[in-house]
Amino acid sequence: MKLVIVGTGASGAIYLQRMLDKIDARENEVHLILSTFAKQVIHEELGELRVPEGVHQHGDKTMNVPFVSGSSRFDAMVICPCSMGTLARIAAGTSDSTILRAADVFLKERRKLILVPRETPWSLIHARNVCTLLEAGATVMPASPGFYSRPQTIEQIADTVVDRILDQLGLPVSDTFRWAER
Repeated sequence: MKLVIVGTGASGAIYLQRMLDKIDARENEVHLILSTFAKQVIHEELGELRVPEGVHQHGDKTMNVPFVSGSSRFDAMVICPCSMGTLARIAAGTSDSTILRAADVFLKERRKLILVPRETPWSLIHARNVCTLLEAGATVMPASPGFYSRPQTIEQIADTVVDRILDQLGLPVSDTFRWAER
């Protein structure tokens, strides 16, 4: 699978870290972009992001990457965490950064675009932007952890969100994700 993984400036860097930990970069082609504010939040929340070997990193100010063109075939793009500012700019169709242009391409080409906002509460403007993106074909998955599996650590709590994202991508998930099937 060819994936674009993005982190923006919303709190919740642990979700990005856990997703990078769980996606096998030897089995999948993974491209990572971090916004300027994502780097700041990562530093404040995690210290530093552990990027697995094999993950291709790109800046947010270049159009010299394959996934900003509709003629380049990528399977999915995940923005996690997704700030409401990024979500709004995608809904408005602005394409003035690598992240925004890539999201625009995924929408116009009808490819899987998953946005994981962590913001709460939402304003009416947030809800309308989410509706616009749902109507355009995006999947919006608010970072709402589940507690059915009785998570014992912060990582396990984060994994309840990350496993739902991976399930949407058709990638392997934790055994505890499928707790209800037992």
